[in-house]
Amino acid sequence: MSSLHAAWRERRVLVTGASGLLGSCLTRALLEAGAHVVALVLDADPQTELYRSDDVRRVAVVGGSLEDYRAVERAILLHDVDSVFHLGAQTLVGVAHAAPTATFDANIRGTWLVLEACRLHRTVRRIVVASSDKAYGEQALPYVETAPLVGRHPYEVSKSCADLLAQAYYHSYGLPVAIARCGNIYGGGDLNWSRLVPGTIRDVLRGRRPVIRSDGTCLRDYVYVKDVARAYLRLAEAIDDGSGIGQAFNFSDESPRSVMAVVQSITSLMGATVQPDVRNEARGEIRDQYLSARKARELLGWRPAFSLESGLRETIEWYRDFLATPDAVAVPAGPSSREP
Repeated sequence: MSSLHAAWRERRVLVTGASGLLGSCLTRALLEAGAHVVALVLDADPQTELYRSDDVRRVAVVGGSLEDYRAVERAILLHDVDSVFHLGAQTLVGVAHAAPTATFDANIRGTWLVLEACRLHRTVRRIVVASSDKAYGEQALPYVETAPLVGRHPYEVSKSCADLLAQAYYHSYGLPVAIARCGNIYGGGDLNWSRLVPGTIRDVLRGRRPVIRSDGTCLRDYVYVKDVARAYLRLAEAIDDGSGIGQAFNFSDESPRSVMAVVQSITSLMGATVQPDVRNEARGEIRDQYLSARKARELLGWRPAFSLESGLRETIEWYRDFLATPDAVAVPAGPSSREP
């Protein structure tokens, strides 16, 4: 991050979804770079990394939802924001399938309200919108940025729409926006236990067999959260120099792995011999999804600094510490099934 510190010093930055996995990591990087951070937060959860790390005391917190235009506008106006990282979203595929309208409200309406607030208040000079590999839907692999966005299921559609909205605001209004499309982001601080990495680590620590809902052969990208935070900062800088404005970039380590391989990496690093419970009951999900990051390498000079193993080592240590604390006793056990 050091090469970007000077660029972010004294900038006034709004991070939506600041208490999430990526949001808390990006907030920490911005604070270390000397930025003034404004965090749009829906719920003040003391177990999230933003609060647990005490970084929340170093930022200006604006309470409100993405669907509340007044809260978004207040965050931008009152704090004279010049940069926006729009990460806030409903991020779980299973929740989107069960509650599509709430997901569409947060991910689609929430995105256009953030973009509209930025359009009307032109103090904002750079906006990075979080899209996803899910925006591509099911098509030829690896996904490249020129591929159409053809999401079919609720979560995929919500990300396709958010992505297209960002493009529309650039082409129609010249809004200084860029789009990040990542694979599965993992790292310490993710408390969505239905996800593969945190759920598997917790199960191993508690002596349970990790449950895999698919047959374990689905291929996915897995990218460490610190690499993604660095990618977002670099993408914002590319808006300033013109190399990224109005464009979408994939971020991936370009080494797709099966769900089973990731589980085996985790159990090996933890010194466990437990065998996963493979149920092969997943329905309505794209089998394989992975990205080409060639554009990011060539135009942004971005490459992941962490291998899967080095990222997992840090992640496992975070959860060992977190789950050993008394506060973690209150974390609900939740279902053992994993995405995907």
